[in-house]
Amino acid sequence: MSDEPVQVLLAGRRSLLVRLTCQEGLRPAMLDMLNTYTDGLDEEPGTEVLVVSLDPDDANIVWLYEIFKDVDAENAHRSSAGFARMMSTMPELLSGQPAVLRMDPLRMSMQEGVLSEDWSF
Repeated sequence: MSDEPVQVLLAGRRSLLVRLTCQEGLRPAMLDMLNTYTDGLDEEPGTEVLVVSLDPDDANIVWLYEIFKDVDAENAHRSSAGFARMMSTMPELLSGQPAVLRMDPLRMSMQEGVLSEDWSF
């Protein structure tokens, strides 16, 4: 394993930054639902990256960052069974509509060691 970061050009990829504002006290339920969804991402091979993050300044906000292989993968994501299950549960946990920012990612740099760390929960 090298100490150099892995560099990747992301031409043709699509990405989303999503802000989910949960109803007061329901962020743990949102995280449980997102963990269940993430565990089933093997049915979405075109969803290449999904990062779930906590907002450090607001206990009711969850951020998602997603990268899709291309526009077809992004569309397949929205038509997957896992996404449908997630969307059937999510509205009752939210205090408003998700805020979605669509982007065309260009480049990613990641330390190779991140992929070899023990990520067991």
